[in-house]
Amino acid sequence: MTDIFSIAKSGTKTPAELGYYFPAEFAPQESMWLSWPHKEASWPGKIDTIYSPYSLFIKEVSNGQKVNINVADEAMISFALAHLEKAEVNLEKIKFHFFPTNDAWCRDHGPAFLINPKAEQKKVIVKWNYNAWGEKYPPHDLDNQIPIRIAEELGIPCFKPGMVMEGGSVEFNGKGTLLTSEACLLNENRNPHLKQEQIEKYLCDFYGVNHILWVGDGIVGDDTDGHIDDITRFVNEDTVVTVVEENRADENHQLLQDNLDRLKKMRLEDGKQLNIVELPMPGPVVYEDQRLPASYANFYIANDSVIVPTFRDKNDQQALDIISGCFPNRKVVGIDSTDIIWGLGSFHCLSQQEPAV
Repeated sequence: MTDIFSIAKSGTKTPAELGYYFPAEFAPQESMWLSWPHKEASWPGKIDTIYSPYSLFIKEVSNGQKVNINVADEAMISFALAHLEKAEVNLEKIKFHFFPTNDAWCRDHGPAFLINPKAEQKKVIVKWNYNAWGEKYPPHDLDNQIPIRIAEELGIPCFKPGMVMEGGSVEFNGKGTLLTSEACLLNENRNPHLKQEQIEKYLCDFYGVNHILWVGDGIVGDDTDGHIDDITRFVNEDTVVTVVEENRADENHQLLQDNLDRLKKMRLEDGKQLNIVELPMPGPVVYEDQRLPASYANFYIANDSVIVPTFRDKNDQQALDIISGCFPNRKVVGIDSTDIIWGLGSFHCLSQQEPAV
């Protein structure tokens, strides 16, 4: 398959062949990357309401690491600074980059950072192709260039597999196992020319993993066709939290039970069973007659804290308590995501981590 790989600066070897891998999110981070929200069509009639919780998110993460923010121009920096100052963010931890974007979903259009602590070049970027979840929201030309722009600024190699892939569709334990969903990665609106085994080879070659696990479908209202970061997340090398819906009349009930059944049968790269922690779903979050993809699984694991979306729901505290039990050495912080979720994503969707090495 090497003939269809377009790889920058590294001959024909893949990241995996060079010893690089994508660390787990709970591993030490150097920074978090964001693309400042500005597209009103992503939060129609409501974009002004998202900047307060978004700034609180930045404040919590920046307590333990740097935060890099992609912006279009000086006017956007001034706008952003006004909100960050209001939230009392430590601006010494914030760095702006003049990398204009079409939208704010940096998990999906941002760079995939891989590391090899033993190599002379310890960090590289993989630039997957980005088509806005199957050409749903054009244009996406600026977003598709973000990893290249960041690699150029940081002066590190950039690999270009030529396959459509989004960061929210994959989850890692840092030891060789990758978790994803059939609904998204096998969807014909992504890579119709590739079969499952070919997609798995790309994942292994360009994420540095050796073991792929598949769940089935994603939650109702998710316009990404079933991203894993709304369903099941690694919280350590052998433990996942996975959302379940107790209400049998809810559309999410059966599909999440099916995923849970699959997880129970899965084995990790070392042959061990997964430890599974069940996480409740919030009650349906509906706005303008649209069911939104509200999920407590869309949390961001930072160095010092875990930022969890909450939804003014009776299950908020239970979810925070469960996640707190999974992260005894981090502060678990709930931030109201009721307005942000109108954009059909939350804190994990909006962010991409850069690992420390």
